[in-house]
Amino acid sequence: MKTKSIKQSEIQRNWWVADAEGQTLGRFASTIAQILRGKHKPNFTPHMDMGDCVVIVNAEKIRVSGNKEVNKTYFRHSGYPGGGRETTLKQLRNTHPERIIEYAIKGMLPHNRLGRSIFRHLKVYAGSEHPHQAQNPKPLEL
Repeated sequence: MKTKSIKQSEIQRNWWVADAEGQTLGRFASTIAQILRGKHKPNFTPHMDMGDCVVIVNAEKIRVSGNKEVNKTYFRHSGYPGGGRETTLKQLRNTHPERIIEYAIKGMLPHNRLGRSIFRHLKVYAGSEHPHQAQNPKPLEL
């Protein structure tokens, strides 16, 4: 048997809209990461960007379990000596709630060029409105 390799022109992308309200962060992020990667398709090819585009609404209403609201921290560094900063999940929810989901999903994608190109297919919005009605996204049932 020959292995059929899919071509870039044969890839079909669908648009999905997912509601994050009341969803648990890790379980929700892993499902979205699989859809972005294209693992739900029967002709999945690991080295190609063949996933679908996903719009996430109500990111501010994502749920976390336990004491993660105050104990979970996000670290960033400016590159200068003493430039390390830590932000808690609670602070991030108050300032940029869409980044909570973005960071979780980005960590589940490949850490290379392919992962960066796949991540561009993710659109996250804090509220229930999004500007992607023209793409006719289908609701994603989780």
